[in-house]
Amino acid sequence: MISPVRLGAIHPSTQARPGPPKDTPPKPAPPPMPSWRRVLLPLGVIITLLLLFGPSLFATRPESLKYSEFVDRVNAAAVRSISVDDHGGIDGTLKTGGDFTTQIPTALNTDDLEGRLRAKGVQITGTRTGTSFGSVVLSFLPLIFLIGFFVWSGRQARRLGGGIGGLGMFGRSKAKITETERPTTRFSDVAGYEGAKQEIGEVVDFLRSPEHYSRVGAHGPRGVLMVGPPGTGKTLLARAVAGEADVPFLSITGSGFVEMFVGVGASRVRDLFAEARKRAPSIVFIDEIDAIGGRRGGNAIGGNDEREQTLNQLLAEMDGFEQDSGVVVLAATNRPETLDTALLRPGRFDRQVTVPLPTQAERLAILGVHARGKTLAPDADLDRVARGTPGFSGADLANLLNEAAIHAVRDGRQVVTAGDLDAARDRILLGRRDGSNALLPDEKQSVAVHESGHALVAALCEHADPVAKVTILPAGMSLGVTEQLPEAERHLYSEGYLLDSLAVRLGGRAAELVVFGHGSTGASSDLTGATQLATRMVREFGLSSAIGPVGYGSQNPQYLGGEELVSRPYSEQTQRLIDSEVARLLREAEARAIDLLSTHRYALDALSALLLEQETVDGSAVEATLRDRGSGL
Repeated sequence: MISPVRLGAIHPSTQARPGPPKDTPPKPAPPPMPSWRRVLLPLGVIITLLLLFGPSLFATRPESLKYSEFVDRVNAAAVRSISVDDHGGIDGTLKTGGDFTTQIPTALNTDDLEGRLRAKGVQITGTRTGTSFGSVVLSFLPLIFLIGFFVWSGRQARRLGGGIGGLGMFGRSKAKITETERPTTRFSDVAGYEGAKQEIGEVVDFLRSPEHYSRVGAHGPRGVLMVGPPGTGKTLLARAVAGEADVPFLSITGSGFVEMFVGVGASRVRDLFAEARKRAPSIVFIDEIDAIGGRRGGNAIGGNDEREQTLNQLLAEMDGFEQDSGVVVLAATNRPETLDTALLRPGRFDRQVTVPLPTQAERLAILGVHARGKTLAPDADLDRVARGTPGFSGADLANLLNEAAIHAVRDGRQVVTAGDLDAARDRILLGRRDGSNALLPDEKQSVAVHESGHALVAALCEHADPVAKVTILPAGMSLGVTEQLPEAERHLYSEGYLLDSLAVRLGGRAAELVVFGHGSTGASSDLTGATQLATRMVREFGLSSAIGPVGYGSQNPQYLGGEELVSRPYSEQTQRLIDSEVARLLREAEARAIDLLSTHRYALDALSALLLEQETVDGSAVEATLRDRGSGL
């Protein structure tokens, strides 16, 4: 049984009117570089390579002889002359005109070698190894070339207005600076979240008209932190701020500060804020700030000194703002619990704007935005899609409509129908449906009974969500699915709703017990979900009379592993009591489901047969099977 459990987000389109450009004086163009200077660097590289490797590449290598071969040549009177250095190395010339080299072994007695050479008329010359002036100059040539390269790069950087040269360019900020051409995104393109847009919109108003705030002694926010799950539109809101504000906008990601070189991150932070102050009033946007803003110290093994230096510099720059500096920092993260507390204090980030998953009305507005440019059939009800997608973010909704359009194209149509939307939703929630994953006849019957149990228990329980669709077609890891469509989006769940949900989750296993007399592995995911829900009812929601009104909700951040890495806040005796209460709730839910299905056995058999015949039925078919026998809803 599949029941949607996620909540949603904003992700509107980026089409809107262009923003007014800001009149800025054009910068004087740098003087053109002489054409002859452009060939100096490659010419120097070529000359250096020729001097270093040319002699060894083009010189003829003499023949290398073993000492015994050399002696044989001397005895045969084939050697004309030799040159002996002070290390016993011999360079010689044969009477045939060839050159050779060899080495006199120092461990052997070679006193008679000179006599043999004189007897054969060999000319002997002694040489002394040393270093020539040319070789000394040649050895220093790479260093001279490297120094010349740094001098040339420094002059180039100063000519282009960089102010720093050479490897110092690594310390420059990688921020993308938008001055004259504003992004086309506006607040009107962001569906929902009026409160968040109002808070962020005050930043724009402060930068445009700071005198309105100074008259009453108010100061604009120095920093605004946008917090929310992934895909909820935090970056989109930042682009909307850049589109609405008629000020320079500098954007960079948190990972853009850190490099392999120590100290580069802090240098880039300094350069970023120097650029922002130079262009004030301006906005600095740091996406995924948790990449550099994580807590310092702690119990982590080792450490990241480079990241901590970057964070320290960021703290110093934000704390050094003057009230009238005209620079506002926007940042976005989906992990606020990992940020350092010094970064979150007032004076740095004065506001935290939560961008949660969208409500049903906001999901409908988001679907309307992403439906632009798509032709929808009359039966394509976006309101129904919004009700059936709790927990979807704006990115998920955009992906859903795109998958529906792809499904329509795959079927050779240019119009998106309700079937395409349902198929896209199943594709996202369950995975791809593979037609080759056929079930055996007995497996197919077991799945039909299982899903019929889910559907009938949901239809018979007073507080359960209505059944929208039942299918026995495998998709992803699921062999069958029972989908429930909430009539309205819930924010609070009563005890009756939770108990009915337990019964629905165990309805598939109960149907197998009623029809076959035994269970199967098909209920494994149902048992897991039911156990988790029952555990939360007992441990967190205080819905157990044996435990009482006590809640042991986990307060540990999940990114650290949650409660798996910490001790439980209660004793082993309490744990045993919690386990017994969870088991009691599950047994009672299963007994209730068995009783309902046994009472309505005819409807169970009829719905199973209908699923075996049609493979997919909607909620009206479930109600019809109950009405046929007068089972009564």
